[in-house]
Amino acid sequence: MSLDDDWLSFEQVIHLVDNGAKIAITSGAAARIIKCRDYLDKKITESDELFYGINTGFGFLQDVKIDGNQVEKLQYNLLVSHACGLGEEVPKDIVRLMLALKIKSLSYGNSGVQIDTVNRLAEMYNNDVLPVIYTQGSLGASGDLAPLSHLSLPLLGLGQVYIPTGASENNWVKVPSSQALEKFSWQPISLQSKEGLALINGTQFMSAYGMYCLKKSAHLLRMADLVTALSFDAFDCISEPLHPNIQRIRPHKGQVETAKTISEYLAGSEINTRSKKQVQDPYSFRCVPQVHGATKDVFNNVLNVFLTEINSVTDNPNIFPDEDLIVSGGNFHGQPLALHLDFLAIAMSELANISERRIYQLISGQRGLPMFLVKEAGLNSGFMIPQYTAAGIVSENKQLCTPASVDSISSSNNQEDHVSMGANAATKCLRVINNVEKVLAIELLSAAQALDFRRPLKTSPVLEELHASFRHTVSFNEADRVLHNDMVKAIEFVGGRQVEEISRK
Repeated sequence: MSLDDDWLSFEQVIHLVDNGAKIAITSGAAARIIKCRDYLDKKITESDELFYGINTGFGFLQDVKIDGNQVEKLQYNLLVSHACGLGEEVPKDIVRLMLALKIKSLSYGNSGVQIDTVNRLAEMYNNDVLPVIYTQGSLGASGDLAPLSHLSLPLLGLGQVYIPTGASENNWVKVPSSQALEKFSWQPISLQSKEGLALINGTQFMSAYGMYCLKKSAHLLRMADLVTALSFDAFDCISEPLHPNIQRIRPHKGQVETAKTISEYLAGSEINTRSKKQVQDPYSFRCVPQVHGATKDVFNNVLNVFLTEINSVTDNPNIFPDEDLIVSGGNFHGQPLALHLDFLAIAMSELANISERRIYQLISGQRGLPMFLVKEAGLNSGFMIPQYTAAGIVSENKQLCTPASVDSISSSNNQEDHVSMGANAATKCLRVINNVEKVLAIELLSAAQALDFRRPLKTSPVLEELHASFRHTVSFNEADRVLHNDMVKAIEFVGGRQVEEISRK
């Protein structure tokens, strides 16, 4: 895949994550990078003017002039002093995205880096040399300083990286970066003026997390509708709330889409078309178009913000060779990302919130279903405790959905006196989304069990395929067994490609 100033789409990002596509910058991008670097070299040679981070210190030390013969040492010191991450390691797929998005941002030719630096980042990406990066350390302003420093250390032969062992795509070994450089016959990069700042100023930690969360959210939005449809028949629900006329008089895009999608999943179901005793169903079934639909509308809003971000230049200062300008600004500030990561977490958490209520209804002993979806309830506890697990996860999500973006804390001796906390918003957003996957898996486990008690009645062809496919993974629960194992298998199933294909039928 070529990276340039052309728009990078959501589909291309998904392709990068799912298919391990190789990347390269175009000749146009290379020309812009070289032009900007040549301009910067000439500018600092011919001028005594102070340019932030180029011939000055950083942050509160912005007024400290740096001698020309210390420029390389300045950039080296910047990377090693800012590599202060702690906590869990960033998942490899997100590290890979961070590399790609950093290359994309540098390809515009407004950052002043050497072409060798960009090419090395691409070589790291293409050879799966993935820096060890930590989740804690960024305030989401001045860029993701600590995470991006860890991303950049291997350019100097410092830090640690994961490299594949070759045995399989899932086998990795963590080695010192110097060992990886030796393996691939790479020389350490000698950073020139501005380069360290260009590498660690930026929002690629937040952006990569956000795009990964959006990719996973897109899948779970489809899963939520599909699993809901199965629960709909398992609980013998009325389809009137899905009627197009209901949506026509309140035409939120997500609501209309959700009602249509679930109606299509239910098409051809004999359970759905038979007469019902109840007049209305609980809100967790009846209001799915409104709840799932609202989450979809938020998803689309957040996606637009992140697509703008990954197609932007977010380091500082910015260099404009054609205008003979070097301008300090604040494009590294993560406020747009922080707010929308919080919004995405809140919206996605509602998928789990309403799903847990459907689980509760399914095990409640109503609509001709046995208590806790098991034969000989009492002797067997059945699906009593998976609902506990779902409830605990949903409550954890409520705690995680307290916005990070309402917080700020001063840093760098009060020079950086307002920060976004977007990095914290990013990491907890992924935790929320992973939790949503778990709850939807428990709902699928419950709905499949409930549907078996409806036999010999059949649901729709699509949902019968879903049920049969799931039964190849998890069998019907005749009597109490270790349900943890079933739940783990259900989570893997919900996240898999097979069910993705079923959801698109």
